[in-house]
Amino acid sequence: MKTALTLSGSIRQGSYNRQLQLHMGAQLRAAGVEVTDLDLSDFPMPIFNEDLEPDQVPEAAVQLAELWRTHDIVFLATPEYNGGVPPLVVNTITWISRQRPSPFRHAVFGIGGVSSGKYGTIWSLSHLRDSLSKVGALVVPTLLGIGPAEEALDPSGAPTEAAIIRKVEQMVHELTHFSRG
Repeated sequence: MKTALTLSGSIRQGSYNRQLQLHMGAQLRAAGVEVTDLDLSDFPMPIFNEDLEPDQVPEAAVQLAELWRTHDIVFLATPEYNGGVPPLVVNTITWISRQRPSPFRHAVFGIGGVSSGKYGTIWSLSHLRDSLSKVGALVVPTLLGIGPAEEALDPSGAPTEAAIIRKVEQMVHELTHFSRG
């Protein structure tokens, strides 16, 4: 059975991106994937600083890297801050990228995000795709840029627009089809 991790680059209460994370987890489960929904607040890490290596690498980075190595699919929902990837996501990827063997070489990655703006995190997703590709991750073609959040999601966090529902279905297909497991 294929396995997946889902996570959100927002740890605030009521996060739209947490809702998207959980929705994607449910969709992957419906496709027969065993899913683990992670909360990054359970993996605290200091701001990356090479002076902390190798003696002070946070245990959370080691744990996350191992989880990424042992799952077939990783879905990351991210907000967009000032047109870019938020610090929590950048710091998480940076710490994980320092672990060996590379935690990016096994799983296939799906990325998406929800924002209050009409462009739905598309700039953040572009930056994130570029960063993940540079560390060796295989990112599926479909991007889930969703916004404005207040109109695009129902109270349970499920997309309401037919086009977004189709994109979710397409991403689930891509993640299960391209996964290496």
